[in-house]
Amino acid sequence: MSQHSSLKAASKIATKRNVLQRFERVELLKKRGKWTDNHRGFGLPKTKSG
Repeated sequence: MSQHSSLKAASKIATKRNVLQRFERVELLKKRGKWTDNHRGFGLPKTKSG
């Protein structure tokens, strides 16, 4: 039995997300130099990935 063509295409689509997960925001803040090691990770500032 073969897979339907609409299901095959869905797995190959890679869209840009506009919401970052917590660890992605922390990595971005580290790259920008706005993260300290003693920061707890609560109340992170908003970031734009672009």
